Amino acid sequence: MIMKELSYVGWCFWMNKRQKELLRMLLIDLNTFVQVQWLADELNCSEKTVRNDLNKMESLLQEYPSAELKRRRGLGVYLSISHEDRVKLFNHIYQAATIPEDNRLLDIAYQLLVTDKPLTLADLAEKHFTNRSTIKAELTTIARWLADYDLQLISKQRIGHYIKGRELNKRNALASLSELIPSKPWERQRVLHLFPRNEINMVRKLLRDMQNRYHFTMTEGEFESLQIHALIMIKRTRQRSFIFLGDSADTSSAKLETYYMTAWFLKQLEDALGLSFPNDEYVYFTWHLESCRSTYAQKKIHDHSLVGDVVQRMVSELQQMTLIHFRDDYVLINGLENHLASALHRIRHGLTIRNPMLSNIKKKYPYMFSMVVWAVEKVNDAHDLHIPEDEAAYLVLHFQAAIERMDKERLSTKRAVIVCDLGVGTSHLLQAKLEQSFRDIDILASISQVKLAEFLKKHKVDVVISTSELTGWDVPIIVVSPLLESDDMQRLERFLRAIDQTANNEEQKLTNIRSFLDPRFIYLGMHLDHRFKIVESLANDLARCGFAEQKFVHSAMLREKASATAIGGGIAIPHAEPAYVKKSVVSLAILQEPILWGNEMVSVVFLLAISKEDQAKIKPLMQAMSNMSQTPAIVEKLTDATSISDILTVFDK
Repeated sequence: MIMKELSYVGWCFWMNKRQKELLRMLLIDLNTFVQVQWLADELNCSEKTVRNDLNKMESLLQEYPSAELKRRRGLGVYLSISHEDRVKLFNHIYQAATIPEDNRLLDIAYQLLVTDKPLTLADLAEKHFTNRSTIKAELTTIARWLADYDLQLISKQRIGHYIKGRELNKRNALASLSELIPSKPWERQRVLHLFPRNEINMVRKLLRDMQNRYHFTMTEGEFESLQIHALIMIKRTRQRSFIFLGDSADTSSAKLETYYMTAWFLKQLEDALGLSFPNDEYVYFTWHLESCRSTYAQKKIHDHSLVGDVVQRMVSELQQMTLIHFRDDYVLINGLENHLASALHRIRHGLTIRNPMLSNIKKKYPYMFSMVVWAVEKVNDAHDLHIPEDEAAYLVLHFQAAIERMDKERLSTKRAVIVCDLGVGTSHLLQAKLEQSFRDIDILASISQVKLAEFLKKHKVDVVISTSELTGWDVPIIVVSPLLESDDMQRLERFLRAIDQTANNEEQKLTNIRSFLDPRFIYLGMHLDHRFKIVESLANDLARCGFAEQKFVHSAMLREKASATAIGGGIAIPHAEPAYVKKSVVSLAILQEPILWGNEMVSVVFLLAISKEDQAKIKPLMQAMSNMSQTPAIVEKLTDATSISDILTVFDK
């Protein structure tokens, strides 16, 4: 008996990685024909290689009495094996290599979402060839993820685990299962492997046929999303877990062009699979077709009053908070209208969209993300909407692109004034030479020194070009010869580059943070176990000491609940409405132990209380914190500090 067991293990170790994966795929798709070409594509080899591997496998499987490879021309191959032998074979295969954790997590979540019967720890552990404690830990991960979809994982002793919630929310979660893969949350192909191969191929082909038939364009991401939703519809219809839209299924959907496309598509599926989709499923799929953003590119979005109102409100709020002239950027306005037309459609019908870049956007653009979240809250209140943070993150990219367009224009063209007291002819000659040699300088005027103060009050100037020494001015000044010699031009080029570099570096200086720190509001070794408790504690201290109104506490809590303010690198930057700040200050808490802040572990917390009067300083302040989040050495110095003096020394440097 021992020798027999060793022979089982021996040939499993003899198999190479490709052959083990081939066997694993056949064990998962039991009693389901799989095409050899598909197996070859998945294993990145030729059909001949797969057939050779199957021949070797056939002789090796003789060790298992119930195992039989069945092949049928035109259909493919499948493995027939008893449950007992399947368990043994799986155990032998994975003595050297365990089942990938990603696959197991996806499969457990999928089974919970599509089954109506409770699943026990023992059942799940046996199916996935692992122990109960591993399954229990993964159920905790799944439960946290399900909460984002308003779903609850119920655990009852001696009964098992099941999911409680609306069918619509279950389908939204099923369509977003790939989020459970931390390294590649947008990799939908892993989710497709949970569905039968023949249905995947059928749905893909019919969607392509529908596109060609109705000249309907969509992005590859939209195509994959529709494919997954269609597969989920098939699965849930077979299980008689229908979607009930109630009052949401208004008659207007039946008048849309996309409804006729849906009717054609689902009728093909019904005929091929012997199914009958209820009317609500027709409406549900129509909603998903309508939410494809590319379909709106050809529509007159300006006719949608809600979209126009939301865009105008967003732009107005952002312009007021950031003091940036967004209203003049028609590229921004058009981009927001295109995006929000489909986003508001999704929100109206409860169709979720997950942003795989959410975490990176929060880290890379903390200032703009915070400003957009504030603006979104005001839009939500004004229009009775609920724009989630995933959609808000996409809006951040629109506004950030607008800023970068403006910055490019600003950095490439310097507004300059010439100060020359040597006569009109000399000043005109200098201006002509500058305009001829420096196309990126916009000469606003040529004036005398006595008129400079008044001119600077009325005009925004990047640089003063003077023929004589000037002192006591805030604006950058360079002195050149009235004849603009070659060495003058070289110095001017270097000077302009230095201005750009200074503008970029200024936003990243730790001194920007130090100027707002008050030793009374620096806390070492704070021991609170939840981000809401920390924000509330820090905000209450500021209100108690007269730096902010009591409403500041409520505002900070609402902002944190809307979207976690972690920016990576162990740092979080909670903040609140400037209207409730009496005197600008930044609280700093060094936590005794890192805690989970949204999806990030955080050790250092800055609570920003910046008044309306100081709003121009908030962008460089957040940029400095963002830069610090990418500098682990600085964060380490803060967490290692043993006194407030040590903390201040870090920022003084």
